[in-house]
Amino acid sequence: MSTLQNCKLLSIPKIEDPRGNLSVIENNVVPFEIKRVYYLYDVPSGAERGGHSHIEQQEFLIALSGSFDVILNDGQKENVVTLNKPFQGLLITNGIWRELKNFSSGAVCLVIASDVFSEEDYIREFQEFQESKS
Repeated sequence: MSTLQNCKLLSIPKIEDPRGNLSVIENNVVPFEIKRVYYLYDVPSGAERGGHSHIEQQEFLIALSGSFDVILNDGQKENVVTLNKPFQGLLITNGIWRELKNFSSGAVCLVIASDVFSEEDYIREFQEFQESKS
């Protein structure tokens, strides 16, 4: 059973250069094979994203620009992680409820996923998520 302890901030290699920094994400950074990449941007002030859990899929979230909060819940505990560094990402294992809030102006959230989109893998109602944990 996944717990908040399974969700971790992971460093992304950063190559510093006076012309601008470069970070590289390969399969040695995330502990799963990358199957899908997408990003959230132009999130209106006060809007929230997420609000679901995955049955199998794992995700790795990065604030490429700006900042936002990720509220994690494992059915027992809740934790808030602020992402605001493009060389650090948050690993979210399966079975963890997540909500994304407090997007700064111009924030971009990159999501690297362990699987392609499948609606059957989502739990979109918090009560159903809680029931799945008991």
